[in-house]
Amino acid sequence: MAVRDAASLLVGLLILCHTWGAWANIEVNMEDRVEVFRGDTAQIACMFKSSEGIGAMIIQWFYVTWLGEKQRLYYQDSTTKIPERGTPFTDRISVNDTGASGEVVLTINNVQLADELEFICLVKSLSEAPGEGRTKLKVFETPELPTIQGVQTGISVNDDGLSPIASCLVTNGFPKPNITWYRNHTPLRNIDDEVKVNPSSTSESTGLYTVSSQLNMKVVKANKDDQFYCEVTYFVPGGIRMTETNRINITVLYPSTEVSIWVDSPKGKIKEGDVVELHCQGNGNSPTEIMTISHNQTGQIWDGKMLELHNVTRLHNGQYQCGIVELDTMEEIRGVTSVFVNCPPKIMEQEHKDLEESVGNAVDLSCNVRGFPAPSVTWTTSDGKVIETATKEETEDGVHSVVSIEVTSDITAFCNATNEYGTDAVTFAIKATINTTTPANTTTTTTTTTSTTTPMPSSTVKAKTAIPPKKIKQGEGRGVIIAVVIICILLLAILGSTLYFLYKKGKICGRSGKQDLTKEKSSKDNIVVEMKSDNTEEAVLLEVNGEKRPPSDQ
Repeated sequence: MAVRDAASLLVGLLILCHTWGAWANIEVNMEDRVEVFRGDTAQIACMFKSSEGIGAMIIQWFYVTWLGEKQRLYYQDSTTKIPERGTPFTDRISVNDTGASGEVVLTINNVQLADELEFICLVKSLSEAPGEGRTKLKVFETPELPTIQGVQTGISVNDDGLSPIASCLVTNGFPKPNITWYRNHTPLRNIDDEVKVNPSSTSESTGLYTVSSQLNMKVVKANKDDQFYCEVTYFVPGGIRMTETNRINITVLYPSTEVSIWVDSPKGKIKEGDVVELHCQGNGNSPTEIMTISHNQTGQIWDGKMLELHNVTRLHNGQYQCGIVELDTMEEIRGVTSVFVNCPPKIMEQEHKDLEESVGNAVDLSCNVRGFPAPSVTWTTSDGKVIETATKEETEDGVHSVVSIEVTSDITAFCNATNEYGTDAVTFAIKATINTTTPANTTTTTTTTTSTTTPMPSSTVKAKTAIPPKKIKQGEGRGVIIAVVIICILLLAILGSTLYFLYKKGKICGRSGKQDLTKEKSSKDNIVVEMKSDNTEEAVLLEVNGEKRPPSDQ
């Protein structure tokens, strides 16, 4: 019985001891993490609760290596405070306690990247179960400002596939920074056949990170005005910070879809003798475009986007065309402008300015004037009278004017042309002439009469040529008169030769003696021949005996 009671008492004591030990465990509290910049001081607090004072406590600090091993770095009891020798922290740590409050603080000076470890605070006593707490030390390094570099060459919209756009770089950050690409404030993500972001990172010998990223895109014409930049986010104690690069543009090469050509100088109206400068421009910037300027009227072609025309005249008038050919696609577009050279009037010479015209006839005078703007044309006479214009029409390069003038006497007429750039005039001299006739188509008519008592008047043969009035060109009037005189002389010579031949043959009275006055005269003996012309009238009266009749007998 006594033995059984003793055993029961022993069990009770054991149970009591076990219950007391569980109640007396030391409670340790620590922060999950402590964050600090590299080079700064880190303070890791260890708070505990115990029924005994801190002087009865045994406090130890440990760190967990990269291999996962637990390494002590500090030991403290009621009489001793010793940093562990040979650790990376031996010369950089200290531990402070706050007395009865139950808190000790591990201080690490000049924190390095390698200090980013887990730290353990172990607290125990002789009468209480030990307590343990853990804190992770996080170390940060602010990176250098990021940089962005765009491609130096232009990017063609005709390129196949994705083209490099730009690269972004950030150095000496810890932990590793992040890079995000933006286009016009919109973040860019990977899109098949459109956008590709290639990031990369490097751990330097210092343990800091260098991060880079390259942006590739399929460019279109709309990208020519886009702004690209990088956003870098990095961690700091207590949060996240952000910084951005400067904005950049890229050179997008695209073919022209429109082209224009214009007169760049002079700014006002173009006058004869000016230097005209033509400029040609498309709305593209492809380096494979070929540009030419051509003159539609002459077909002349010049290479380049600028043309200078020196000492211009009206021959430079017309349309000028700018053509652009894209060699990649062989597509061509064109633009057109017109050039008008303003010039003073210039009257083109007519073939005849000195004319002869018969009185009573009308003569048409024409005046062909070149000039721009179209000149004003007036007709006047030498005495200042204005001649009414018959017809007037504008031509391709000026004006054509015609007047009709009735010839009553010698006339001097003037064609006067003027515009804002000058004047010109030409003189027409018209000499009035009298109508003339020629001996052509001479018609001869013979009439014979017989009488037994009284001789009949001699028959008359009249030859006359009439020329209808017509416009006589220069030099023709005098020629007609000379021709008429020559023909009359030839006829008179022929007639004289005939009469002389008859006289020699005795066919004419007086050659064979006196004639019987009582003998009836035949009609042949009484022939009178009269010759007339329009210029000179001569009457030659011949009797059958070859003598001229006195005027009383005619």
